[in-house]
Order: sequence, then structure tokens, then C-alpha cells
Amino acid sequence: MTTVETSEQPGAVPLAGRREWVGLAVLLLPLLLVSMDVSVLYFAVPFIGRALEPTGTQQLWILDMYGFVLSGLLIVMGALGDRIGRRRLLLVGAAMFGGASLVAAYAHNAETLIAARALLGVGGAALMPSTLALIRTMFLDPKQRGTAIAIWTAVMTGGISLGPILSGVLVEHFWWGSIFLINVPAMAFLLFLVPVFVPRHRGLARGPFDLIGAVLSLGTLLPVVYGIKEIARSGAATLPVLSIGFGLIVGALFVRRQLTATHPLLDLELLRMRAFGGSVVANVLSMFAIVGFAIFTTQYLQSVLGMSPLRAALWSLVPSGAVAVATPVATVLARRMDRVWVMCGGFVLAAGGFTVLAGARPDSPLVLLLGGSAVYAAGVVAVMTQVTEMAMGVAPADRAASASAVLESGSELGGALGMALLGTIGDAVYHRAMADTAPSGPARETLGGAQAVAAHLPEDSGRALVDSAREAFCDGMNSAAIGAVVVMMVAAVYCARFLRGVPVANGGGVSVEDGVGSRSEADSGLGDRAAVGSGEASQVR
Repeated sequence: MTTVETSEQPGAVPLAGRREWVGLAVLLLPLLLVSMDVSVLYFAVPFIGRALEPTGTQQLWILDMYGFVLSGLLIVMGALGDRIGRRRLLLVGAAMFGGASLVAAYAHNAETLIAARALLGVGGAALMPSTLALIRTMFLDPKQRGTAIAIWTAVMTGGISLGPILSGVLVEHFWWGSIFLINVPAMAFLLFLVPVFVPRHRGLARGPFDLIGAVLSLGTLLPVVYGIKEIARSGAATLPVLSIGFGLIVGALFVRRQLTATHPLLDLELLRMRAFGGSVVANVLSMFAIVGFAIFTTQYLQSVLGMSPLRAALWSLVPSGAVAVATPVATVLARRMDRVWVMCGGFVLAAGGFTVLAGARPDSPLVLLLGGSAVYAAGVVAVMTQVTEMAMGVAPADRAASASAVLESGSELGGALGMALLGTIGDAVYHRAMADTAPSGPARETLGGAQAVAAHLPEDSGRALVDSAREAFCDGMNSAAIGAVVVMMVAAVYCARFLRGVPVANGGGVSVEDGVGSRSEADSGLGDRAAVGSGEASQVR
């Protein structure tokens, strides 16, 4: 089958046919694998430790290298996709991801595995913005695009949940390298299917690639994400604080560069558009909650309720059922009312789920944890679906990959902030609760530390220490849940206050919906830019 050039011409908006929907299914394959790779190492770490004998520092880099490189390169790869074509970048990313997976599967030492994880991050950074940008190109009708983006969001969040399950099953029946080897045939399959079912997209961005901006982008995101993750893991030590400070300084230089460069890497005018800039903020707050709290539910299932890792991972899939229902429901509601109210309702629903979790104790029924998690996950994912559709609906077609990369960079940053801030709240409450129960040392630091210490104590003393540690952990989890409630309610107020009447991309300019003043986005000089290459009657409600 011959591939076709896609373009968006003024006039009637063409509806996507069977080929586009098959193409969407093809695009979901790399998205699923890239999102799974974020969490696929959770159960494999002990097996990797026995096989490769990494040092403590090397083990941390094995875990974190993929996420660091992925987050650092998203903006760079998004801009590159706008220049060389998104399908071409998708194919390059698939080849690199498959090759790096093969190297990782047969790594004979920790250094090789760390390098392979870095290459996986490069491949993943090429794949993720390309998939969402191609959806923007393939589905011009707003309703069809909304459905496609809802499916995209569900697969992305589902992949993160499926990663530990796949890891547990594979390492139980095969060797640890199988968690990477499974990517190879999938990527080979992708290289065959993409040219057949995904339309060829010609790079629309013009001018030389901003290499200085790319270096500054890396110098901003990598130190900030590293610093936040280290603070979440070990507290506010000197090095991570300095790392964040350095990243912020480089970030200021990056912004200055983008404002003055003739052909900037990132068009900052996008962030000045309420629909896009507001969507990025809402996306950061969404990921803050869903990623930041995940570590508490995982530890609760394993360390408080005493489940095995695989059993805990299987139970953690239960909330995915609520997500599967919430995503299409939110999409349907957004077609019947202002989507901002759907977003506000999603944040309020998430706050309700966190309120339930604020009451979880060691003897609480399992249904309380699963129910609360299902409610907050459904609310947050409903928001993420609308945020993505709103942002991509107003993003110029020639900047779709860059716009996608900015959204996904916000996701990485929001997740890192959630782990750091909610984790800090939980740790602080745990330390205070254990101050009079355990001496300074591992038992006062973490629940896992208390269980390790208890194993060397007499039975009665050990049981008392573990019981106290479980109560203290629940105190910390409850406090973190209350913090998440506050953030979700602030997010709901933010959406209601700042995103009502967001711009409408109507093919000839950008206006504001009736009911919230009469100011036009074009008044700030953004109307023509938002409409570049769009030419569709895409209403962002």
C-alpha cells in the first residue's frame, strides 16, 4: 500500500477512515512498551543484582537512567520531529529502542546495562512525542481526535501499571533479560507496520535546528529531575539542592535563548496560549498526584498487608478498571458541556479518592485502599484525557511534536515533584511517629528498615516494632493523602478560574467562547500562530 502525504486544507474537515484507526492501533504499540519500561524493573532488580552484582550507586543508575534520559530529551526530540517528520522519527526511535533492548537483555555487567538503559531513553524520547503528534495529524475531526487521544491516554497510564506485572511473570519463568528481550520483536513488528498504516508526515518546521537550545534544554531538565528524585529518595542533601539550582539557572538561559533565537527549539508563544499553557499546568498537577502517591499504595500492599510483589501488582491493577470506564465517560461528557467542568469534576473526584485513603489503617479492609485508588485514578485520568485533547487541539500542526513533548515533559516533572513532596510529607510524619519507639537508625527511617531490624529481635519485641512501624507508615500515608486532596482542590479551582472559555481553533484565528468575556486570543498576537496549518473546525470546549 502506498503512503500518502497528509495535509490540513481549509474547508470541510475530513473524517478518519479505517486506515487511520488501524494506524492508531499501530502507534499504541510503542507507547505501551515505552510507558511499561518506566516500571518494568521493579521486580527484576533482585535478579539483576545477583547476576551483575552492581554497586549501590550502579543499581540506582540502572533504575533511573531511562527516566532521566527520556525526560531530558523529550523537548529536543519533539522539535526534531517537527523538522524531519514524525513518522521518520518514530521509525528511528523504534530501531534504537529495539537495538538497545537487545543489548540490555544480554548485558554482562552493570556498566553495559546502564548504557543500554540510556539508549532506551533516547529511543523512548523519539517515540513518545511522535505518537501523539501523529494522532494530531491523522485525526482532523475534533470528536474523532478526542476519542483517539482518550485511547492514547488510557494506554499510556495502563502501560505503567502493566510494567510490574509483566516483569513479575517474566522473571518468574525466564531470566531477567527477558523483560527487555520482549521489546525486540515488538519493535521489528512496528518497523514493518508503520510504513503501511501510518501516513507519512513531511517536516513542516523550517530553519536550522537549535543545537544550543538543545544543550540548554538538557542542562535544565536533567539536573532538575535528578535533584527532585534524589530529594524524594534521600532528603534535601547538598548535591540535589545544588543540582536543582543549577538546572534553574540553565533554564533561565534556555528561556532567554528561545525568546531571542531566530529559529527557537521551543515556541514559547504556545505556553502563552491559555488553552495550551493552562493544559500543561493541569497536566503537571495530575501527574503530581497519580505518580506521587503510587509508592504509598505499593508499600501498603506489600509491607503493611504482607503481600508478595506479584500478588500486590495484580491487586494494583484493580483501579485500572475504573480508569477504563472513566476515560470514555469523560470524553462523552466533554462533548456535551464545557470540558473545563469535566476537568474540575475529575480533580474533585480525585480529591474524594484521596480523602478515602486518608483513613486507611493497617487493619482496614482491602476494598478501602482499592476503592480509594480507583476513584482518584479515574478522576486524574479523566483530567489527563481532556488536558491532552485541549492542548493538541490548539497546537499548530507544524508544532505538534514540540507541543506533545512539552506536555510529556510536564508529566515527567509533575511525577518527580509528586514523589518528592508527597514522599517528604510521608517520611516526616513517619519519623516523628517512630521517634519514641525506635532508636536512630533504619527502623526510624522506613517501614522496610523497621522490618529488617525486627528480624534480629526477639519475637515479641520484633512484632511490636513492626506493628508500630506499620501504624507510623499509615500516619504518613494519611498525611500525604491529605496533601494530595489539597492539591487536587487547588487544581479544580485553577481550572474553573483560568481555563473557562479557552480559545477555539476555528481555522481562521482563535477566539474565546461565549460566556467569559469577549477578549480574543488574537489580541495578544497569538491567533494567527495558533491557526497555522490547522484549517480545521476544531472546537476546544
